[in-house]
Amino acid sequence: MTTATLDRAARPGQAEGHYGWRSAARMEWLKLRSVRSTAWILLVFAAGMIGIATLALSHVNWATMSSADRASFDPTNDGFAGLALGQLAFGVLGVLVITSEFGSGMIRATFAAVPRRPLLLAAKAGVLGAVTLAAGEVLAFATFALGEAVLKSPAPHASLGQPGVLRAVLMAGAYPALIALMGLGLGAIIRHTAGAISAVVGVLFVLPLILVPLGTSLQDSVGKFFPMIIAENSITAVKPGVGNLAPGVGFGLLCLYTMAALAVGSWLLARRDA
Repeated sequence: MTTATLDRAARPGQAEGHYGWRSAARMEWLKLRSVRSTAWILLVFAAGMIGIATLALSHVNWATMSSADRASFDPTNDGFAGLALGQLAFGVLGVLVITSEFGSGMIRATFAAVPRRPLLLAAKAGVLGAVTLAAGEVLAFATFALGEAVLKSPAPHASLGQPGVLRAVLMAGAYPALIALMGLGLGAIIRHTAGAISAVVGVLFVLPLILVPLGTSLQDSVGKFFPMIIAENSITAVKPGVGNLAPGVGFGLLCLYTMAALAVGSWLLARRDA
């Protein structure tokens, strides 16, 4: 990820330390939309969400399904199978928003333009959150619509008016945006692209796997607090897991995780040299 130049990032005559959030956000928006990796990651996210949904639901054969499978069939949940890839793509984007500048040395110019480092991270978070949330929600509704279109009768279809479906679709768009912000926080903490991406992968995929050999009791009691498990339960409209957190509680916990990562990242960013 090549960082765009910071030309015209700050207005002449502004005293050091007096840049507002709006000016910093404008600078971050210019950088985010100017690098090719942003478009490529959004493309990967779209292809993963829509492509996997099409594959998953177009191959449903209702006639050959057992009665147990029919009872638990959830077209909403199955249609968002691509979220596993999508969350990773947005997590990587969040990491790159800050670690690419540390890797290239451009972070020094950024700090010179916006000396208040917590303000800078807040601007990065605001721009990243707005872009990923908008893209996530648009693609979540598009994925849901396409999935229902390719699902063949007599398999039951879902509609946004059914209980839990609208919540699941909204969560499918909001969840990867939170992961992007979490990646931004981890990037600010670790300041190295490979290390921060490894941390994102660890939080999303490795932690749940560690519990597998430790027994179902520990998986049920601890695993429900992991981001991936929270997401799986929140986008399930038919068969929520027994003992899992309620969707609203899970979403609040994800927001708390994200704010904690950003808060620690902001604290360390202000106390370490570039």
